[in-house]
Amino acid sequence: MARFSDDLQPPKVLMFDWHGTLVDTSDAMFSAMEDMLPQLEGLGLVERLLPEEKCRTADDARLVRFIRVYRRLHPRILAERRVSRTDIFNAIFGDDKAARLIAHEAYNHCYRKYFGQVKPFQQGVFEYLMACKRLGIKLAVATNRNREFLDTEIQTVDGGRWQDLFDVTVCADDVVHYKPDPEVMLKALEKLGLPADETAWYVGDSFVDMITAARTGITRVFYNGACWAQDRVESWFSYRDTPHAILDSFDDLMTLLGDTAHSNRQAFRATVDGVRPPAYPPPTPPPPRIESDWHPAVAKLIRPAVVLFDWHATLVDTLDAMYHAVDDMLPEFHQLELMGRMVMPEDSKTPEDARLVAYVREFAALHPKVKADRKISRTDIFEVLFGEDQDAKQLAHLAFNRHYRNHFGTVKPFEPKVREMLEALRRLDIQVGLITNRDREFFEHELAAVEGSGWRHLFDTYVCGDDTPLRKPHPDQLLLAAAQLEYSPDPSIWYVGDSTTDIIAAKRAGMTAVFFNGAQWDLPWLNKIFPGTHKHPDKPDVVVNDFSEFWALVLACEVGPAG
Repeated sequence: MARFSDDLQPPKVLMFDWHGTLVDTSDAMFSAMEDMLPQLEGLGLVERLLPEEKCRTADDARLVRFIRVYRRLHPRILAERRVSRTDIFNAIFGDDKAARLIAHEAYNHCYRKYFGQVKPFQQGVFEYLMACKRLGIKLAVATNRNREFLDTEIQTVDGGRWQDLFDVTVCADDVVHYKPDPEVMLKALEKLGLPADETAWYVGDSFVDMITAARTGITRVFYNGACWAQDRVESWFSYRDTPHAILDSFDDLMTLLGDTAHSNRQAFRATVDGVRPPAYPPPTPPPPRIESDWHPAVAKLIRPAVVLFDWHATLVDTLDAMYHAVDDMLPEFHQLELMGRMVMPEDSKTPEDARLVAYVREFAALHPKVKADRKISRTDIFEVLFGEDQDAKQLAHLAFNRHYRNHFGTVKPFEPKVREMLEALRRLDIQVGLITNRDREFFEHELAAVEGSGWRHLFDTYVCGDDTPLRKPHPDQLLLAAAQLEYSPDPSIWYVGDSTTDIIAAKRAGMTAVFFNGAQWDLPWLNKIFPGTHKHPDKPDVVVNDFSEFWALVLACEVGPAG
């Protein structure tokens, strides 16, 4: 995809971004991000996340939605490892400089545990940089890294060979503002005694890098080491900040320098061909993410007469209150004599379930990773801990309810336009209901509070955890809802939920099971939690990743139920 402008001036200085351009510190960076994001609530940053309608791209909006609920990075970002923390903070906080600063400082605190894991981003970076020095070009680094991290990484990368490469380095804590403020680049040029003009090139791998270079008034060179598709890269930029050149490798940089020298033979101290190292292979794209094969495009379903929804983590987000209450109640397991009633490891569905049981048995607390991932509900937790022991689960639910009274009340739509989706279902003459393991005292308060005016008018029926003797995964609640609506429990009733207990309940009730994959599990994990074995046979009929996919699925089902 390499693309060069025709009229570039030869550079007097090449300024580089650090991570994602010269080096790869992804292991340390993503470890630090995963440590930092669960702190958003304590840092007062959840409320400062950018409203989704103000996000720059649809991808940014989905990232904000995911982080708001789960306080972790979207699995696709973790799998592809293509974006930096600066890109992430700019995407989720927008122009809120104060919020970004708080986030960067919290990240730096976490990064101290991991930094030092650094390697050249592609083969031959050192050789290409040395070639640039032989041309007489100044080399600089302008980065959002803190000084303590950059200096250590320069000393250790590539066996220490980089220590004398750079004429100037400027870090985030050398200036007041982080990129995309131009201060870090202007400071580097000031140290070099060079003007901010077209003879200063900035080479970086991100949208933020190009915006910063545009604000500085220098030449913008986008290094596509992450192997983004051309249309994806071009969609990020407006005319005034589009890169002057796009490189797929450092070998392309040498070609670009050679092109600029054709019109100015005295531009460099030597010829580009004379110093150019043998071509090193360019970076390779990340392996493709494996998507779920239970996709709406291949599912064979009839149009629903009734759609029943789970509440928490499907239609709405009440994760904070739920995890606070679980944290408070687990230490009571000894007093409630529940420790001895947990399942044996060999009876757990997955190794992860067995580890959760072992951790709760030893520490009377949730494993920190469970809370950090924020992907399973208290019902799922109790199913993992107690299996088929209904009495133990009932005791646990009662203990949970006592503590939930101290935290419940805050409830938000899981996605934008959930209300509009529910209203659209009703306009199709589809009846809509709710099934929740919440007790009625909590659920009715949350139903009345959501979006200020409440959603009571959107549902034809709702069944709570204390309305039937047995809660999900038993089908009793779903069967009661069908009876209230005077429908037979069959595949013309869809049940949409985000947990294994939801899918088990739907299949046992004889209904269509729609797994709402708001947590963005990938196919290997879905196969693990829905193994389809004799012991655990229940699998969803279809998986949707968001409500836009769900709505498209409803509209695609042209054949309605009989009658």
